[in-house]
Amino acid sequence: MSSEVEQSTLKFSIALTLLLGVLGIASGLATGSQAIVFDGMYSFVDVVPTVVSLVVVRLIAHGSSHRFQYGYWHLEPLVAVLRDSILVVACIYAAVDAVGALAGGGNEVAYGMAAVWAGVLSTIGLAMTLYLSRLARKLRSPMLRLDARSWLVSAFLSLALLIGFAIAAGLARTRYQGWTPYLDAIALLAIALCMLPMPLIGLWRSMSDVLQVAPDDLDKQVHAVMNGIVGERGFLDYSSYVAKVGRARFVEIHVLVAPDARIDTAAADAIRRDIAKRLNAVWPNFWLTVDFTADRAWL
Repeated sequence: MSSEVEQSTLKFSIALTLLLGVLGIASGLATGSQAIVFDGMYSFVDVVPTVVSLVVVRLIAHGSSHRFQYGYWHLEPLVAVLRDSILVVACIYAAVDAVGALAGGGNEVAYGMAAVWAGVLSTIGLAMTLYLSRLARKLRSPMLRLDARSWLVSAFLSLALLIGFAIAAGLARTRYQGWTPYLDAIALLAIALCMLPMPLIGLWRSMSDVLQVAPDDLDKQVHAVMNGIVGERGFLDYSSYVAKVGRARFVEIHVLVAPDARIDTAAADAIRRDIAKRLNAVWPNFWLTVDFTADRAWL
């Protein structure tokens, strides 16, 4: 059921993004605002990773296959890398375009109409961010969380445009009206520079998943649990290996027992269940392997 909700929500997000992209470009051309045109183009670019997210969610719902026997969890961070990379490129492009507009003397914009459209976009963006964020927490969905972040970026973009356009409209027919042709480009440049850190941070985190960098919180949790298990049951030592890929957690534990120790299958399974319970290792998002050896070379 959660996968179906994820898929239907992503479909709705894709349809709304495409609609706003079309309307945004039309509005930008009508008002003469490069910033609004960029906002509309950003919507079209952003819909690509959302479509990929939908495909990934469907694959994950199908489970493992002969070729991908651990499932498709590894695709989630790749989608995040794609989306954040697109956002980084879009921000850099917008900044360069804004500098070019400033150097060219700016451009005339119908700021009143542009401000209305920016207000509508920011309201929709914030509403979608709240909706997707709550649903992502409820379903524990990285894909919806990622989509919520994109809507938040879009909402901030539109909100900043609204503020800039409102200021420009207020400067009309004052002694500062000579600045108004530049405000569209100034707003675009400021937005691009302010937005840039968000996808850069997201890209760093996503690359950590792609490279399977051991997450500190999971590593500490495993060590805390195993230190307790070793002390309680009198084992000699252990080693552990952890990785996080998308929403999946992979933990491999090797337990060193005394050479004369005898652990039957039932006892080994009981220990595994104890470790799994303490780690809250719930299938299918958590892959846990626990083995026992009397040879330290296997640790």
